[in-house]
Amino acid sequence: MWQGFSIRPDQASTIAQGVDYLYYFLTAIDLFFTAVIFLTILYFALRYRRRSELEQPKQIEGNIPLEIAWTLIPLGLVVVVFLWGTSLFIRNSRPPTASTEIFVVGKQWMWKLQHPEGVEEINELHVPVNQPIKLTMTSEDVIHDFSVPAFRIKKDVVPGMYTTLWFQATKTGTFHLYCDQYCGTNHSLMKGEVIVMEPTEYEQWLSGGIRGGTMAQSGAKLYDQMACITCHGTGKGPSLTGIYGNRVKLSDGSTVVADEAYLRESVLYPSAKIVQGYRPIMPTFKGQVTEEQLLQLIAYIKSLSPQEGKAAK
Repeated sequence: MWQGFSIRPDQASTIAQGVDYLYYFLTAIDLFFTAVIFLTILYFALRYRRRSELEQPKQIEGNIPLEIAWTLIPLGLVVVVFLWGTSLFIRNSRPPTASTEIFVVGKQWMWKLQHPEGVEEINELHVPVNQPIKLTMTSEDVIHDFSVPAFRIKKDVVPGMYTTLWFQATKTGTFHLYCDQYCGTNHSLMKGEVIVMEPTEYEQWLSGGIRGGTMAQSGAKLYDQMACITCHGTGKGPSLTGIYGNRVKLSDGSTVVADEAYLRESVLYPSAKIVQGYRPIMPTFKGQVTEEQLLQLIAYIKSLSPQEGKAAK
C-alpha cells in the first residue's frame, strides 16, 4: 500500500539536503512545543481544577528564573533558525562564476526558456548534471513563480524586472517544474519538466537543437536593425564595449552597476539614468521589443569586450 509513497520529493540538487535539514529542525521544534504546551494544559486542568466553590487559589507573584528561561530559550532557537535560514538564502542567491546562464520568460500560461547557444524550449528545461545553472527570469504579463520541488528552489518571476535563481542538479532524471504563484485561470496548467542529463548526452541534445545563431548573435542582429550603432558607435552615446558588470557614472554624480536590470531600463526608459557627459537623445524602445529580444540584446552586450568589439558577430 505504501510502496512508492514519499513525504517529500527527491533531493536532486546541492542545496536540497540543507533545506531539508532546516525543515526537519523546524518540524521537530513545532512537535516538541506542541506536545509540551498540550500536556502542560492538560496537567494544569486536572491538577488545579476547582474542587469546591469555597476554594480560593493561591496568588502567584512571579518566578524570575522561569521567566528568564522562557525568554532566552525561544530567543536562542529563533537566532539559530535565522542564521541557518540566512546562510541557505545567501548560498542560493549567489550563483557561481562558472554558471551556465539560461533565460526564462514566464507568460500565461507557459514557460519559455532559451539557452545561450540559441536553443529554445517550451515548458521543458534540459541541463547537465553537476553543472551550476543560473536562471535570469522575467515575465511578459503577471507575477509567476519558478519552482522545482526536487531542487528545493522557487522564486517569483516579475514583469518589468529580472530575478535570478541558480541550482546544481546532483542526479539525472526528470523533475517537475511548477508555477507557485497564482497567475490566472489556467495557473494549474502552467507546469513543465526539468530534464537532467549526463554532460555528453546534454551536448548531443544541445547540438541537435541549434537551428539559428546564439542569443548573442541574435542580439547583434537586433542591435544593427535598431540602428544602435548610430549613437553608441559614433560617440553620441556611451560605448557599450566592456560596460557589463562595471560601474557607470551618471549625470547627477551617482554611480550604478551596469547589470541586466540597468541595461533593460536603458533600452525601455533611456532618460531614467543619463550617463555623465552625454545628452538624453536616445529614443525609448518600449513596445517595440519583446522580453525575448531584450534578453538577446543583453546577451550581445555581455559578449562585448574591449579586445573583441562586436564579438557576437
